[in-house]
This record gives sequence, structure tokens and C-alpha cells, in this order.
Amino acid sequence: MPELPEVEVTRRQVRPLLVGRRIAAVHTTRPSYFFVTPPATLRRRLAGRTATEVERHGKYLLAALDDGSRLLLHLGMTGQLFGTGARSVRLLSSTGGGTLSPEEQVEARGTDRHVHLRLAFEDGGRDLLFRDTRKFGKVAWLAPGRSDPRLDRLGPDALGADGLLLWAASRRRSAPVKTLLLDQAVLAGVGNIYADEALFGAGVRPTRAARRLTRAECERLAAEIRRVLLRSIETGGSSISDYVHPDGTDGGYQDERRVYARTGERCLRCGEAAIARRVIGGRSSHFCPRCQR
Repeated sequence: MPELPEVEVTRRQVRPLLVGRRIAAVHTTRPSYFFVTPPATLRRRLAGRTATEVERHGKYLLAALDDGSRLLLHLGMTGQLFGTGARSVRLLSSTGGGTLSPEEQVEARGTDRHVHLRLAFEDGGRDLLFRDTRKFGKVAWLAPGRSDPRLDRLGPDALGADGLLLWAASRRRSAPVKTLLLDQAVLAGVGNIYADEALFGAGVRPTRAARRLTRAECERLAAEIRRVLLRSIETGGSSISDYVHPDGTDGGYQDERRVYARTGERCLRCGEAAIARRVIGGRSSHFCPRCQR
């Protein structure tokens, strides 16, 4: 699932594809749980509008429109935002398109049954497509001055994580600290990959009860959260499964992982212990039993 870094990289690349361009036509698939706002309403509300900015909070993108309304986008587990002409094998995963030539793949993406939202613009330039093979992504139109329960439930953006916030949130939590970090009402944007990496950097075992964190550990953990998120943004995010940049290229942070998905491999810090894996709250967690306490 794309986490904060992947969504931020997407925001930066989608912005020039959307901001300042007048929407000429909106193409959608039929109604489904992908559409929080019905497709017919989206087509009516978005046509003729121009995006003035694209912002992000946690894993959500918000495109501000010239009439004061906003377009909310969430990539879900397998969502991909990209412009026509982007080339990437990942953009055709799970469709059988891997058997097509590169030229045919480019053409196929325009009519792919997994492209649920397509915005065409009056300038005749590249269209913006939202593709999602599993349809866990979300699209919603927000009227001027209106919010959405999904946004209202979010805590502060994880790029602003601080020790005091974690300290306060952890005091009465008997749940594992890994569960605390994945709670989007505490910090918005942290997911499985970066929770594991931040906990390793801070020397905190993911199975530890959150209330057992010391104030110093909360400060160290907040600093590690900011560090790993910023480093991932710098390297373009993690392209482990479906995630791909809007221009079709892959991220690079997956090559810098120190614990995530390295089960059984030697720890890169101590060089002695093997990375262990535990399931916490239904999610795989990876850690060094020697370096993390």
C-alpha cells in the first residue's frame, strides 16, 4: 500500500499534470465502492473546472478547484495515478498486459478496464488517469467548505511527528508500539514499511507495549519517523509491488530497507542477529532481536 512518501512523490509529479489546466471531459467506469461520489456527479462537477493546487495530508491527495470545491483521491492498496504516455510494466500488472509490446501497452492503458477515472483537458495535452486493479482506492468530490469523515479522523501529518505527541498518545496504550504507529488518528501517513524502518532506527522492538516507551525513546522514534519518510521521498518512495511514479518510473527506497521484508537476513547494524518477523495486528513486522529492545 502506498504510504506517505509514495503519495508525496505522486503529488509532486501529478501537480503539473493537473494545476492550471481546465478539465474538458471526465471519463469513469460504472458505480462501485471506488467512487465515494457517484460517477455521474463527478462528471458533472469536474467538467469545466481548473485545479489551483494539489495538497496532501497523510495518504490523501486533495486537488483544490477554482470554484472552491476539492477532489479527494486515495490510492488504497494498488492505486496508480499517471499521465498518458507513461511506460511501466507495473502499470499493467494483473491485467495480462505483460504479453503486449511496449507500444501496445501504452495504447492499452487508455482503455484498460482498471482505469476508473480519466481526466481530459482542453489544452489537448496528457490525460490524467487513476488506475486501481482492486478498487480499494477512493475518489470523492467535496463541495466548497465541506470536509469528509476520512479526513476528519486523521491525526497530524507524520512529517511533523514529534516526541511529545507520541509520548501523550502512548501513555495508556497497552497495544504494541507498532500498532500505535499504524493508527492514522495518531499520525497520518505512516504504514507498515516505514513503521518497521523507524522502529529499527530508534532501537525499539515493534512488539513492545506502547505505554512502556520512555520519553527519550518517543523523541528518538519521532526523529526516525521524520528521517525515514524524508529519505524515502528523496529517493522516490518504495516500488515493491504496484507503486509507480506518475511518469512511469520506479522509486528507489526499497534498496535502502534495513529490516522490512528482510526476514532471515543478517542485521545490517550488528551483523550477527537475523532479522525476525512477527505478525502484529494482522500486519507483518520485521526487526532485529539484538538491536531492538
